[in-house]
Formats: sequence, structure tokens, C-alpha cells
Amino acid sequence: MRQRLHGLDALRGLTLISMIAYHACWDLVYMFGIDWAWYRSFGAFLWQQSICWTFILLSGYCFRLGSRPYRRGLTVFLAGAGVSAVTILFMPGNRVFFGVLSLLGASVLLTAFLQPYLLRVPAAVGLPLSLALFALCYNVPRRVFGLWELPAAPYRNGFTACFGFPPPDFFSVDYFPLLPWLFLFWGGFYLYGAIRPPRVLAETRLPAISALGRRSLWVYLLHQPVVYALLSLWDWRAP
Repeated sequence: MRQRLHGLDALRGLTLISMIAYHACWDLVYMFGIDWAWYRSFGAFLWQQSICWTFILLSGYCFRLGSRPYRRGLTVFLAGAGVSAVTILFMPGNRVFFGVLSLLGASVLLTAFLQPYLLRVPAAVGLPLSLALFALCYNVPRRVFGLWELPAAPYRNGFTACFGFPPPDFFSVDYFPLLPWLFLFWGGFYLYGAIRPPRVLAETRLPAISALGRRSLWVYLLHQPVVYALLSLWDWRAP
């Protein structure tokens, strides 16, 4: 049985706290009408990117530490599908289509299927290659690969949007397609091969924060309704 790496749980928990704070600010600006120019700035964008980059890299890094990858991947993917269904039905103006949970679930499933082939690539090659492909594909959803503009033909519908080719009228408040983000997940996968978990990750304990990290899926699913309810109570009581 593998030793529990409490430091990874703590890092995931700290990232969850940052995510909850970011989404609370999002609710204040877009749901409660607070005029906060900074939240639309590049600094806020960097904050948002730091959260998703950490989550996705950590998920790739932890892939080989877990068991039953198909079960894990399907669970997370279905949770993402549930979030999409609820928002499309009840909050169409703030709908989520192929958000981060859908990406993580699909990435786990694809990596489990392709793992025998991925492991043939040495980590010293796979890590820089994955990160280079992530950088090259970062703007694929905006029809740019590296410095080259892509043709409009692949950008057709919701199905192609899952892969990073959204149609012109596509809209989602949380959108993480396979291109480019699968390559960042694989960057984490190969990072594990390049740098095995140091001892400090097993010994670092932040009990309350680590507990959040161990329940990251439930925290992700429940945090927005809880945050919105608390902000609604604050708004109702405000003079």
C-alpha cells in the first residue's frame, strides 16, 4: 500500500481555497453586480490561471499514485456532465460546457487507455514535449496554433468544442477543452516520472487544509452553491 502523501493533499487544499475565493469574487461581480475593474484585469486572469494550472498539473502528477483509473475518470467526467446539465437547464446565461471536471475526467480516461504507450516515452523527453505542445496549442480554441492561424472548418459544434474547436457562437463560463489542457495533464504525468515525490510530501501535514484536498471533488461540486447562498444572505442583510 502506498504511503499517503499529505503534502499533495495540502497543496490541493490550498488551491481549493484559492479557487473558492476566486469564485466568490466572480459571484460578486457577475451575479451581484459589484463594479470591480481589477477583477477583469490581467492580474485576475493570472490568479485564475494559477488555480487551473495547479489543479491540472497535480492531477497528472497524481495519476500513477492512484488506483482504478477508469472508475476515477468516469466518476469525475460524470460529475462534470452533471454540472453542465444543471447549468444549461437552470442557469443558461452562466452555463458550463466541458469545464474543468469534464477535462480531468476525460484526461484520466485517455491516459489510462494510452498509459502503456505513454510510458514508452522517457520522462526527460515526455515532460518538455508535453509542455511545448501545451504552449503551441494554448490558443487552438481561438483558431491559432503557435503563430499560425487555423482554418475554420474544424470549428463546427459542441462535439468539436470538447477537443478545442468551438463554433463561432460557442459560450461557456468554464471551458477547458482537451486541446491544449490534456498536454498540461500529461506534463504532470511525466513530471512524476522525472521527479518522484520527495519525502517532504509525505511528512507535511496541514490537517484542515489536507482534509479539503482529500475531498476535492465534493468541495468543487458544493462550493459554488454554498458561496452563493452566503453572499445572498449578506446581500439581503446589507442596508
